[in-house]
Amino acid sequence: MTSRSVKPLIPDDDAARLAAAFSRRGFMGAGVAGGLLATPLFSAGSAHAQAAGEAEITVDQARTAPIPIVLPSLGSGVAQQITDVISADLGNCGLFRPISASMPQGAPDFASYKSMGARAAVTGKVIDQGGSLRVEFRLWDVLVGKQIQGTAYTAAAQDWRRIAHVIADVIYSRMLGEQGYFNSRIAYIARSGPRAHQTTRLAIMDQDGADSRYLTNGQWLTLTPRFNPANSELAFMSYANYRPRVYLFNLNTGQQRLLGDFSGISFAPRFSPDGRSVILSVTRGGGSDIYLVDLASMSRRQLTASGAIDTSPSFSPDGSQIVFNSDRGGSPQLYVMSAAGGEAKRISYGHGQYGSPVWSPRGDLIAFSRIANGSFSLGVMAPDGTGERILTQGFTVESPTFCPNGRVLAFCRQSASGSGGAGFATGISTIDITGFHERALPAGSASDPTWSPLNK
Repeated sequence: MTSRSVKPLIPDDDAARLAAAFSRRGFMGAGVAGGLLATPLFSAGSAHAQAAGEAEITVDQARTAPIPIVLPSLGSGVAQQITDVISADLGNCGLFRPISASMPQGAPDFASYKSMGARAAVTGKVIDQGGSLRVEFRLWDVLVGKQIQGTAYTAAAQDWRRIAHVIADVIYSRMLGEQGYFNSRIAYIARSGPRAHQTTRLAIMDQDGADSRYLTNGQWLTLTPRFNPANSELAFMSYANYRPRVYLFNLNTGQQRLLGDFSGISFAPRFSPDGRSVILSVTRGGGSDIYLVDLASMSRRQLTASGAIDTSPSFSPDGSQIVFNSDRGGSPQLYVMSAAGGEAKRISYGHGQYGSPVWSPRGDLIAFSRIANGSFSLGVMAPDGTGERILTQGFTVESPTFCPNGRVLAFCRQSASGSGGAGFATGISTIDITGFHERALPAGSASDPTWSPLNK
């Protein structure tokens, strides 16, 4: 079955501008990080930078004692902006403690850095090439006095923020031995107006809350955006033309399309790990079933028929299983089943009602929201339901989404409102999967976050 033509939710002119803004073709070269040209910089005392290997510092150690790292300013103007973004990325994740210092002439003063208690140091410079920037960056192990990494990144001048995130990711990776997540984005629902009559717009921002852009104009209620893990595409639910359905929007091309035309309401979309299909819920009488839609053919396959409300499905990272929410046992709980459908096993047995499950990209955890005694909690559990841990609580905490390396969750936090909705607030926060280092993102009034893979 093919999807029929629908009036675009985003005007063609706006879609074209968004496509130009988000296209990977906006970067120069064909190196790493979506087109940034990356050139190795060898250390003066050796033929090459220190080879990559196992990190000497684990994430758990860094949580207990953040890594002191000397981060001098790379210069003035845009160079200082790049320095500020790198410092904020590292400092805000809670695993590093940036230390300000003057930029050395030549090799770093390791003895001085050791006296500051530093474990690592950064040197570099920014060269304006007239329309493009070349950012030379070196990472040093202060204790042994050797270069760990040396790379020069070249990109269009307007992409300076992306360069900064890439450098922060390299530092994170080389110091901690696992992939960083700073070069990623979060799509969300931007909200404005009184609580009872809010305008909702699909929006996107860098993972640190900077560079927010609207993708829809707010004419129709829009909810639950979800990133495609394989390309720059979003699925989301819209009440366009007063009929709630799921739509797809490609950030690179501006192409928009309806995801099938179900007889009932379609909602709660989420992509498969390979990005080739979407799993979603479709209403049926007083309940809802879970369907799988192949994006190439638009063929659909029904996966559940319990007679209950089955919703909020999420794939395991290997695509073999699905976690979802269902009230088939009398109250909303979490269940896991094969991605082909069939028997489902309940995994939530704590006090209260469970919802919004999402599988970690590492495969080791499922995040969820829980309602008990009139309040919300946000937590994680193993895929078999063991090891449940509550990370944070509040009037409303919901819609968890994992960062690309699975170490941090973004979620929506809302406050209670008084008479006429006074005092109500809704925003996006992040928290480490251990319940450590919760912080609010500067996204304004917002909800329904979804974290992109790296460089989407």
